[in-house]
Amino acid sequence: MHAGRPNPAQWLWYAYGGGLPPSLSDWVLEDTTRRTWVWRHLARAMVQLAPVLLLCLLVPPVPFDIRLTATLGGVVIGLLFSVAYMTETTEHRAVKAGWPPGTTAARRAERAERERIERQARYRSGGAGSFD
Repeated sequence: MHAGRPNPAQWLWYAYGGGLPPSLSDWVLEDTTRRTWVWRHLARAMVQLAPVLLLCLLVPPVPFDIRLTATLGGVVIGLLFSVAYMTETTEHRAVKAGWPPGTTAARRAERAERERIERQARYRSGGAGSFD
C-alpha cells in the first residue's frame, strides 16, 4: 500500500497525539501495523518524553550525576508505561484516522499469519525436505 507521508511538522503533531488530515489515514494504518510498528511507537514515545527529559537534565540545581540518573529513570519509567499501553495507543491512533476499531489488530494478525505460511513454505515447497 502506498500512502502519502506527513511532513515533519505534521509528524511531530502526530507524535504528540494530534490527528492527521484524512488524506493520510492510509499512512496512519501502515504506520501502526507494519513490521516495525513497535519501534515506531517507541520512537514516538521518546519524542514525547524528550522535552521533560531535557528539563530534568538541564534545570534542577543539583549535581549532574543526579540529574543524569533522574533522566535515565524517567526514560525507563516512560518507556515502561508506553510499552504497557502500546497496542491500545496505536489502535486509538488508527481509530482517530477513521479506521474501524480492531483494524490494527486484524491487520497485524493477517501479516503474522502470512509470514508464518511463507516461513513454512520455504522448507516444504513441493514436499522437499518433508517426511510426510
